[in-house]
Amino acid sequence: MGQDEHSRQRDVILDSVNEGVFTVGPDFHITAFNRAAERITGISRQEAIGKACCDVFHASICERECALRRTFHTGRPVFNATAQIINNQGQRVPIRISTAILKDDRGSVIGGVESFQDLSQVEQLQKELESRYTFEDIVGRSNAMMQLFKMLPQVADSASTVLIEGASGTGKELFARAIHNLSPRRRRRFVAVNCAALPDTLLESELFGHKAGAFTDARRDKTGRFEWADGGTIFLDEIGDISPAMQVRLLRVLQDHMVEPLGTLQPKAVDIRVVAATNKDLAQLVRAGNFREDLYYRIRVIHMLLPPLKDRREDIPLLIDHLVGKFNRLQGKDIAGVSGDVAARLMTYDFPGNVRELENIIEQAFVLCRGGIIELRHLPPELRALGATGLTPSGSMNLNAMEKHFIAESLRICQGNRKKAAKELGIDVATLYRKIKAHAIEVPEADGRGRRR
Repeated sequence: MGQDEHSRQRDVILDSVNEGVFTVGPDFHITAFNRAAERITGISRQEAIGKACCDVFHASICERECALRRTFHTGRPVFNATAQIINNQGQRVPIRISTAILKDDRGSVIGGVESFQDLSQVEQLQKELESRYTFEDIVGRSNAMMQLFKMLPQVADSASTVLIEGASGTGKELFARAIHNLSPRRRRRFVAVNCAALPDTLLESELFGHKAGAFTDARRDKTGRFEWADGGTIFLDEIGDISPAMQVRLLRVLQDHMVEPLGTLQPKAVDIRVVAATNKDLAQLVRAGNFREDLYYRIRVIHMLLPPLKDRREDIPLLIDHLVGKFNRLQGKDIAGVSGDVAARLMTYDFPGNVRELENIIEQAFVLCRGGIIELRHLPPELRALGATGLTPSGSMNLNAMEKHFIAESLRICQGNRKKAAKELGIDVATLYRKIKAHAIEVPEADGRGRRR
C-alpha cells in the first residue's frame, strides 16, 4: 500500500470518530486532522496540517500545561483533562482532552495523538441547571435552601420585619439584599449597618444622625442611616451585639417609625423596612436577660434560619462551580474547575467558616493555580494535610463512598428518622432502605420518633 493510500485510509478511520482527533510529529506540527476536529475548531484539514498545534488551537493549556507535551515528557497518556480553545470565529469552546504516544513497529516514538470532545452543550446544560438553583447571588439545591428560595418572594412582598439567623459566613446579607431587590422598595436604598463593629456612642450617631454641636467633634449635621434608608430597607447585621440602651432606642423606632438625631428633640418620620441578622441564638439571649423580649418579638415577625454549609453538603459542588465562574470573570483566568481529589476533599470538610470560607479557599487556589485545573497543592495547608479534621484518610472519595457519606450524614442530622432522611436526600424510603443495607450503614439509635430502636 502506498503512502497516499495509507494516509487516505487513516483519514477515513479518523473521520468515523465523533470526537475531534489530530496527530502530531515530534516537533508538535499536525500530521492528521479529522472531520470532527474541523467541525469543533472551524479550521479545515488543509489549514491545520503542517502547523504547530498551539497555532491551531490557542488552548488555555498550550503554553504551561500542554497535555501532549506532558505525555511526550512522561511517556504516560493523559485522560479527560479539561481546557478551552478559541475557534476560528474567536469563540471560546470548552473541551475534554485525552492524549497518547504514537510508536512505530520498532517501538520508537514518532509522534502523539490527541482526542478532544466539545463540552459546549454540557456547559450550557450546567448553566441552565445552575440558574435553577441560584436566587439573586445565593446558590443552593439542598432541600433547606430550596425551602428558603420558595419563601423569599412572599417575604419580599410583605412589609414585615425579618430576622435572619445563621452562623458567620452563611450569607445573611445576601438574603437581606435578595429580600430588598425583590420587594416594592427595590428602587430605593438598601443600607447595611454592622452593629458589632462600632461602640455604642458611634453606633447611635451612625444610626440616628446628629446635629452640629451635639458633642465635641460634631462640627456639622449628619444624616443617620435610618433617614438615609427612608423608603428603602435597612439591614442591621449582628443585632445580638447591641447594648440594652441601644435596644430601647431601636424599639422606639420600630414602634413609632420616628427617629431623633442626637442634639435635637425634633423627631423625624421614616418609612423603612428593617431586616435584622445575627449569628447568635437570640431566644437564648432573651432567656438569659441579655436581649429585650419586646424587641425580640418586634424584629422576629418573619424568621429565617440559614443552615451551615456542613448541613447542606450537596450544595458544595454547585458552589464550587459558581465560585470558579466568578473568579474566572474577576481575574480574567480560564480555570476549568477542580480535580477529583480536590472535590472529594472539599466534600468531606466541615467548613467552620461556611460559604465565606469556601470562597476564600477557591480565591486562594486561583492565585496559586497556573494551569487549567485546581489541584490539591493549591489548597490551604490544613486541607492538603492527610488526616485533617473531617477529611477522609485517603484524601479522595469515589461515588459509592460519597453516596454512603451523604446517607449516613442525613440519617445523623435527622436523628435516624428514615422518612425524613429520604425526603432530605430526594429519594424514596424504600430506596433509602436498600442503600442502607447495601452500604452497611449504621443507623443512629434514636429513630426520630422519640423512642429507641
